Amino acid sequence: MRDFLPADKARRERVLAVIRERYRAHGFDEIETPVMEEYSRLHAGMGGDNEKLSFSILKRGMDAEAIRAAAEDPAALADLGLRYDLTVPLARFYATNRAQLPTVFRAIQMAPVWRAERPQKGRYRQFVQCDIDIIGDASSRAEAELMTASLDVLDALGLEGGVIRVNDRRVLDAMLDVFGFAADERPGVLITIDKLDKIGPPGVVAELRERGAAAAAVDAFEAYLGRPAGTPTFDDAGIRSALPDGIPDDIVDHLVALGDTVAAARGVEAPLRFDPFLVRGMGYYTGTIFELAHPSVDYSLGGGGRYDGMIGRFLGQDVPAVGFSIGFERIVDLLQDAADSGERSLVLVHDRDVPLSTLLRLKAALVAEGARVRLEQRPKNLKALLERSSADGYTTFAAVRADTTVESLEIKPLD
Repeated sequence: MRDFLPADKARRERVLAVIRERYRAHGFDEIETPVMEEYSRLHAGMGGDNEKLSFSILKRGMDAEAIRAAAEDPAALADLGLRYDLTVPLARFYATNRAQLPTVFRAIQMAPVWRAERPQKGRYRQFVQCDIDIIGDASSRAEAELMTASLDVLDALGLEGGVIRVNDRRVLDAMLDVFGFAADERPGVLITIDKLDKIGPPGVVAELRERGAAAAAVDAFEAYLGRPAGTPTFDDAGIRSALPDGIPDDIVDHLVALGDTVAAARGVEAPLRFDPFLVRGMGYYTGTIFELAHPSVDYSLGGGGRYDGMIGRFLGQDVPAVGFSIGFERIVDLLQDAADSGERSLVLVHDRDVPLSTLLRLKAALVAEGARVRLEQRPKNLKALLERSSADGYTTFAAVRADTTVESLEIKPLD
């Protein structure tokens, strides 16, 4: 968890403003949910490993004896927890407010979440997520809207060239079925397959054998990994070439339709890449899954997928849903040297004897013209003041004396 100095906070707010504006332009509406959710909801088996990282909140009114008696049962100690993502709260929000929402609901959420991470570069215990979700649309159009909006955000931030890696949890399930992995061993097999980028095919095969996975299935998977393969094109022929025989046509057709829709929306070839080994670990994904990549970094800048089964747990009936989360913290780090917002910002450096009425009159006139203005009494070390003002995001300064007017201000750049 971190403090942010004024310049850092200003940069974060500028990035948030761009994300919010582009998502709203694509027809999404912003909502807000509480930072806490019920413990049982946060630990319902839908959040994958993130459930283990949830911060729980001790029940109110428990004395020492009650705490000791419940020490072995976290659910008896806590009834609330801090949200670890924005998807579980959204599902609860929709189930609660469905009668007041449109049939197809497009939501924006931009808010902090909390996970008990081991602090390290790029991983924080409190961080901001920027999510868009579409609830009520089972077609590939929903995924296409999310993808085009998120690519538009990257372009607006000056990060052109983004690519979205795409797969489908149904593809993974069908592949494991074709290879012969038993249903009860597939969750563990997927955890190992998810390491393919880190440990390579030999490492994945070795780990599968160490896990005790069915030998014949591992052999079939190893043979599949060893086939000649290039980068598949995102069309029917390309997707089928990257998959073993036996994958249902309707799943491939869904992916092809998605590519066609994104290409039509962008007006160019869709920046999508089919990756049959993309897993994403959240337990609630049921269909299409995707991750946002950029050539400047070797990690993802966001991702998401379809989670048609989650809302049904709260509502009692299934509702189609799909979401995309921009990796806000990673994007902000990429934009360390991002240009200022373009606002006019000015430090008025005044002598000690300048009347307060003069200073406030000058400031009010400049603020009325749309400027951001700070008053500073001239110190002995003017250079240090100007350097600090520049670090805080100000771009110009002017000296103020007793007879200074708005018209006579000599405005100079801070750099």
